[in-house]
Amino acid sequence: MIRSISLEGKVAVITGAASGIGLETAKGLLDAGAKVALLDYAEDKLTQLCTELGDNAVPIVTDLLDNESVSKMVPTILEKLGKIDIFHANAGSYIGGKLLEGDPDEWDRMLNLNINSAFRTVHAVLPVMKDAGSGDIIMTSSVAGVIPVVWEPIYTASKHAIQAFTHTARRQVAEYGIRVGAILPGPVVTGLLDDWPKAKMEDAIANGSLMEAKEVADCILFMLTRPRNVTIRDLVLMPNSLEF
Repeated sequence: MIRSISLEGKVAVITGAASGIGLETAKGLLDAGAKVALLDYAEDKLTQLCTELGDNAVPIVTDLLDNESVSKMVPTILEKLGKIDIFHANAGSYIGGKLLEGDPDEWDRMLNLNINSAFRTVHAVLPVMKDAGSGDIIMTSSVAGVIPVVWEPIYTASKHAIQAFTHTARRQVAEYGIRVGAILPGPVVTGLLDDWPKAKMEDAIANGSLMEAKEVADCILFMLTRPRNVTIRDLVLMPNSLEF
């Protein structure tokens, strides 16, 4: 029999929660009995989503690229929910393509969101978890974080940074009862692929080269429900048709 721990009554915080992996993870946590603070900058969408998801879903409008906005994140969550048991640093963006054709200003924005905001928000929640003597931090990484993908050098570099952070932060905070792990999915149907033609998207799903966000969320729930003596440091999942 596989042992698991209950998420009933836990308070989870998810960045980039208005769509994709973040939203599906929020739904899974709510179904498991947790209260969830959904963080995103899209206020109208976030408010509507939380209305649909129920009273245990709390919208926290946060611009992760604005340091002042991030500084208000934890106090607002504690005021509304009282504690933070789980933090999912999920928000991110994607840029692929050839270096010679890239826009460094667009790279900067992606790197600030994928790396700097992730580090800053984790830093913000750590004191709360340290004081509580327990906590879980999940970083949304990518298979590109362990396998350099030639057609996405800047994105790959950002996810390698997340992997390095996950491995080092985990060792630093383990003594406080805080677990740190990364989920590393392959291609997933999310808003990052909004520019794909509909026919291409449908074909990719049909031939098994894309995963659904819920499949990633299910793995995150698995990570969070392991007994406290176990840490899943990295969980890699990818479509069967993807060859790396």
